[in-house]
Amino acid sequence: MPHLISRTGPAHAVAGATMGLGVPGYAHPLLAPTEWSELTRPATPLHWVVLNVADGPGERPDPHCLEAAGRIGNAGVRVLGHLDLAHGTRDFGELVSDAHRYLDWYRIDGFLLQHCPVERGALPEVRRVSGTLRALLPEAHLVYGHGTHPYPGYAEEADQLVTFSGAWPDYRWSQVAEWTAEYPPERFCHLVHGVPGGHLEEALRVARWQGAGTIWFTDRTDRHGTVDPFGALPGYWDEIVSRIGRGVSE
Repeated sequence: MPHLISRTGPAHAVAGATMGLGVPGYAHPLLAPTEWSELTRPATPLHWVVLNVADGPGERPDPHCLEAAGRIGNAGVRVLGHLDLAHGTRDFGELVSDAHRYLDWYRIDGFLLQHCPVERGALPEVRRVSGTLRALLPEAHLVYGHGTHPYPGYAEEADQLVTFSGAWPDYRWSQVAEWTAEYPPERFCHLVHGVPGGHLEEALRVARWQGAGTIWFTDRTDRHGTVDPFGALPGYWDEIVSRIGRGVSE
């Protein structure tokens, strides 16, 4: 178990560090046209956008997803394919097959490895997957979607780690693993749902304090696990774009 420190402990925030948004994956462009179009708004502080066609690349190319991904890429933002590692139980061959389809059909820039294992013992297999992905796409941007703090060795394999994914009440009083202080903020991402508009500034301060350079906050909830809270725009989209775009004060 990594040693944890509270958010009132030593700050990870770095003066001048650029915070940006990572979009975990919207609904299909036909179901969420506004969401996808907003991502191409000039000066939107995006780090990457995940393309999740059908819990992966789908069975055949989707022209609507290809068009949406193309617009995002043309705007200079990374598009990541969604690969579900199922906490280490997913077949290696299936993962590689999905990666090939993403690359052949959508010209993506990297991958989000969702439900990535966190244990030390699973690291060699995750390393194998990452090595194969980088062989297919040498410049691939790899994000490990742990959702919590993993064994520190994972930080040596990925470009970014999702070290928190969950609800605002948990995030508000969350703790950060001490070892993360050895890395810059751009190596970590936090995904938080159910953040009330009145607490947006506080949530941004927590992210800065804990050293997360990429975030996605939304006021939408998962309705007790029945919906994807990250599948649509937050109600305060304009505000969060404005706040991050001009920087967040400590």
